[in-house]
Amino acid sequence: MLAAQRQELILEQVRRDGGVRVTDLVEAFAVSDMTIRRDLDALEHRGELRKVHGGAVAPEGARTEEPGFEAKSTRQSAEKHAIARAVTELVEPHSAVGLSAGTTTALVAEYLRETPGLTVITNSIHVAEVFYRSERTDQTVALTGGFRTPSDALVGPLALASVRGINLDTLVLGVHGMHERAGFSTPNLTESETNRALVESAQTLVVAADHTKWGTVGISTIAPLDRCDVLVTDERLTPDARETLQDRVGRLVVADVIRETP
Repeated sequence: MLAAQRQELILEQVRRDGGVRVTDLVEAFAVSDMTIRRDLDALEHRGELRKVHGGAVAPEGARTEEPGFEAKSTRQSAEKHAIARAVTELVEPHSAVGLSAGTTTALVAEYLRETPGLTVITNSIHVAEVFYRSERTDQTVALTGGFRTPSDALVGPLALASVRGINLDTLVLGVHGMHERAGFSTPNLTESETNRALVESAQTLVVAADHTKWGTVGISTIAPLDRCDVLVTDERLTPDARETLQDRVGRLVVADVIRETP
C-alpha cells in the first residue's frame, strides 16, 4: 500500500471516529510504529488532524471552521474537475438549474457554459461570474442577494426571499461533509438555511462531493443522505463508503479522474 493510500484511510477513520491510536494503526496496516508516526506528521502538516499522545484526533473547530474559497480551490483539483464533468451530463439543455456555492460547483459552472438555454439560479458570486464572462446570449443567470460568507456564498433573509418560490428542475449542491448519520452538512448555520431552501425548490437534487467529504460533519445538516437523487463523487471514495451511499442515495456516480502524466 502506498503512503498516500494509507494516509487517506487513516484520515477516513479520524473523520468517522474522531480519533485514532498509533498501536491500532500499526496492527491494522502491518507497518512499523515509525511509519505510522510519519503518516500522522504528514497529515498534521496538512491540517487534516491534530497529533496527541499515543495517536491523533480531528482538528479543533472542524465542525464550524470554514476555509475561504481560494484556500479550498487548490484541494483535490483533478477529482473536482472529474466530478464537474460528470455533473454536467446530468443537466438538460433549456432547464432551470440551481448551483449552490463551493469550489466544485464553480467548476460545474465552467462546464455548463456550453449547455444551451439554461436558466441558472445561484447564491454563489463565483458561479455568477463564470456565466457573466460567457459570450452566450441564450442563458439567464440570477444571483440572489444577501451577505457574504467565507466561501463567497450569499446568505441571509434576502437570499432566502430570492430562493423561496423558485421551482428548479435540478439543484447541484456542494457540501462541506457527508456522513451516514449527519447527512450532508456545512460549518455555516446561515448558509445551511439557504441551502435547505434551495433543496426544497428542486425536483432533482444532485450532490457534488469529492471523497474527502465522506466522514466529515459540519455543525448544521442540509439534508439527509436519502434526499439525494444523484451523488457524484470520485474514484478514491473507499469501498465501505460506496456501499453505504449506494444503499442511501438514489444513484451513486463515481467519476473517473484524469491525472496529468509527468
